[in-house]
Amino acid sequence: MGFGTVGAGVVRTLAEHAGLLESRLGARVVLRRIADLDLDTDRGVVVDRSLMTTDARALIEDPAVDIVVELIGGTGIARDLVTRALEQGKPVVTANKALLAHHGRDLFDLAARKKVDLYFGASVGGGIPIIRALREGLVANRIQGIRGILNGTCNYILTRMEQEGATFKAALGAAQKAGYAEADPGLDIDGHDTAHKAVILASLAFGFMMPLEAVHVEGIRGLSDADIAYARDLGYRIKLLAVIKGDETGVEVRVHPALVPLGNVLSSVNGVFNAVMVQSDPAGNTLYYGRGAGRDPTASTVAGDIADVARNLVAGSPCRVPALSLVQSAPKPRPMADIETRYYLRMLLLDKPGVFARIASILGGQGISIASVLQKEGGEGRHVPVVIMTHQAREGRLNAALDDIVASDVISGRPVRIRVEE
Repeated sequence: MGFGTVGAGVVRTLAEHAGLLESRLGARVVLRRIADLDLDTDRGVVVDRSLMTTDARALIEDPAVDIVVELIGGTGIARDLVTRALEQGKPVVTANKALLAHHGRDLFDLAARKKVDLYFGASVGGGIPIIRALREGLVANRIQGIRGILNGTCNYILTRMEQEGATFKAALGAAQKAGYAEADPGLDIDGHDTAHKAVILASLAFGFMMPLEAVHVEGIRGLSDADIAYARDLGYRIKLLAVIKGDETGVEVRVHPALVPLGNVLSSVNGVFNAVMVQSDPAGNTLYYGRGAGRDPTASTVAGDIADVARNLVAGSPCRVPALSLVQSAPKPRPMADIETRYYLRMLLLDKPGVFARIASILGGQGISIASVLQKEGGEGRHVPVVIMTHQAREGRLNAALDDIVASDVISGRPVRIRVEE
């Protein structure tokens, strides 16, 4: 269901790798029907016209269809169709991150009640097998944290800004021209696409469905090329990160730009590539890297999920791997005010004696200590940029300090705050 870019990639993969799949599965995977509202656009793949229909419900109800693949996207009709397929006892493969982030709890519960598989490997990371790693490969591990670059559009923009000194506007325009960003890029650059994926990863890591509204989300819209340059001078690179940390006391899930040390492997992930670093016990740090979107990488993961479901059908073992390994007592989402990290602060301060001492006093009053300061030469009586790196601090205390700084008469505008992820 859904014969767009990814759908066409899946159809081509199933056709070109049919013999390989059959030799590995001991069963043939046969394309029975394709449902889409547009039956005429050339997708670059040859399909028997008799397989195509505009009626997705007829596809679901066809007794010859054993596995339903949802590649429509969105949370409207896709939710209705996936629900219908599961209610009829048919396993579903989907790449729909928004659907799972908003309605995953209901769909996972329904699949469990009906004892049918719901696979979603392509919902995060495109061709990167991060979902499979968390569901199966690391099942004996206690997940301590996940940091990920999960949006290729944002990573492409940030890479152009750093490597070419481009402004955010210019880098976004280049991403749109290259086909990496939509005409309306808000879902990507405002962090919501990454937040959907973060919810799925957090739910797998900690065994409960993280509410989307509990995720702190900041995007990269309007990020200054000055901050890109300052970060580099300080030994960091700015990336849009999904940060997931937790234990039995609580779980924090946040999406925001972050300073990543140049020596950290995530800082070297450029262009449209994605990467996810998982910290777990006993495996330690494991890294998953590759193309996070696009027809072929995503189609590869969807086809892999189809193969897994086919194996389960052949073996008569549905739900062999549960969608979520639920914990007995789910930890609570941790409020953003309670998180602790280091911070990069850029302020336009009045260049006159005593001003910095006043800023340091305000920060110190909230228990925030300064690690380093970077200031370009300015002129007496003018506002000049000052960059402060803090030691570890609590978010709520920093917010209070920034409010007091803004209320003072020595600053122009509001400070820029970017968190640091070591």
